[in-house]
Amino acid sequence: MLLQTKNLCKQFGGMYALNNIDFEIAEGEIHGLVGENGAGKSTLIKILTGVYSLDDGEIFWNGERVEIHNPRQSRSLGINVIHQDRNLIPAFNGVENIYLGLDYERKSGFAVNWAKMRKRVDEVIAELGIEVELDLPASELTPPQKTLLEIVRAMMTDCRLLILDEPTASLTDKEAEVLFSTIERLKARGTAILYVTHRLDEIFRLTDRITIFKNGQRVNTVKTSEVDKDKIISMMTDNWKSDPLQGTRNFGKTLLSVRNISSKDGIVKDASFEVRSGEILGIYGLGGSGRTELLECIYGYRPKAGGSIVLDEVPIETSSPEKSIKNGMVLICEDRRGMALVGSLSVKQNIVLSTIDSYARFGIIDESKELSDAMEQISALNIKTEGPDQTVLQLSGGNQQKVVFAKALLSEPKVFLCDEPTQAVDVKTRHEIHKLLRKKAEEGNAVIFVSSDLKEVLEVADNIQIMAGGRTKEFLENKDLTAEQVLSCCYND
Repeated sequence: MLLQTKNLCKQFGGMYALNNIDFEIAEGEIHGLVGENGAGKSTLIKILTGVYSLDDGEIFWNGERVEIHNPRQSRSLGINVIHQDRNLIPAFNGVENIYLGLDYERKSGFAVNWAKMRKRVDEVIAELGIEVELDLPASELTPPQKTLLEIVRAMMTDCRLLILDEPTASLTDKEAEVLFSTIERLKARGTAILYVTHRLDEIFRLTDRITIFKNGQRVNTVKTSEVDKDKIISMMTDNWKSDPLQGTRNFGKTLLSVRNISSKDGIVKDASFEVRSGEILGIYGLGGSGRTELLECIYGYRPKAGGSIVLDEVPIETSSPEKSIKNGMVLICEDRRGMALVGSLSVKQNIVLSTIDSYARFGIIDESKELSDAMEQISALNIKTEGPDQTVLQLSGGNQQKVVFAKALLSEPKVFLCDEPTQAVDVKTRHEIHKLLRKKAEEGNAVIFVSSDLKEVLEVADNIQIMAGGRTKEFLENKDLTAEQVLSCCYND
């Protein structure tokens, strides 16, 4: 075996994040790691990559016991990780980002030998059989290009084990195919892949074996060919099964009307749609279609160049996040850590962040009211936390997302703008978010739902607005609608 762990343990605050974990992965194996948010997957990754130290247990590499105290030691063994949140410097081009953490080639003296570095990068890209744009800054790359850039960086050294953490979280189906082809080529080279995702379809497509974690313990390791999706979900969730989404589809008046919106950066060119009370409107498009940018324009994150916004029959002349919240519109953004949460603050502080003014009287914060409202949201959304004062980044990804929703709900919005609201959450939390959005629609709210997962859009949305090239296109009623029909609209220019 390439990697083995024996009786691996890690505690935080007296609670086990990992408890006696025995795990192994062989050379050239694609090994899936699944479990609910908070099951211990990220903790295992951080121990293997030197971010966390283990409390007890042993790690073996090629049969020899090793100690991993920091990321440099992990990389020297041949372990590399590509996180869900890309580790790229936006202003750096491809070569500069690929050489992050690596020694630069030098000419005589101290001058950097960029030509030699570029040649080395080109050689690795050729070996991998992929295409990566190296001259553009990372800020201008698409999500799959950023992922491929990080794979190239990992393969610049003798990478024996590549850990992929939610690698397709923001990719469309077409973009994910590029990544899957690269993974298969790495497997053929003998590279071991630890594939961590909540998307079980990908687990069954790619992996040789699957390890299931639950509550910090390893439940089982199985051959992928010997189980099905229901069996895996059963082991992850104590036999929990999702119920079909129920609810009425009674649409009322138009709550949000957008006409001919364009953004100053030119990404959104001409977008128009409307969404009614009681309606969940899916907005679907391929990568680069402008879905996220459209929501940011409406909300006020991204400057708009033209067009009109009418919210509950009131024209919105100028937009900003503060005005949007006060007008009754919230954004559940794709980047929860970068744009929705303040990582150093507590769960309670994050929940009341958008409505903090309402707790102040004569300059004094009513802390008891803050606590009461936060606890009510924690209970209602079943947020798993040690308490309201726990730092929000100590929560699992799914529970962080619930905090984002709790903060949004406290502002009592009329319109929800949801951009990838179930990205990188487990199957149970995903279902809970779907039920919450349906419930809010039934209560008379309007919901805009953006997801890269077409199957999810078809499952959740009442109607679907197609978007391509920064423009809205066909409007489709989600009645007996197929994925092929939706995709044909995306590709039919």
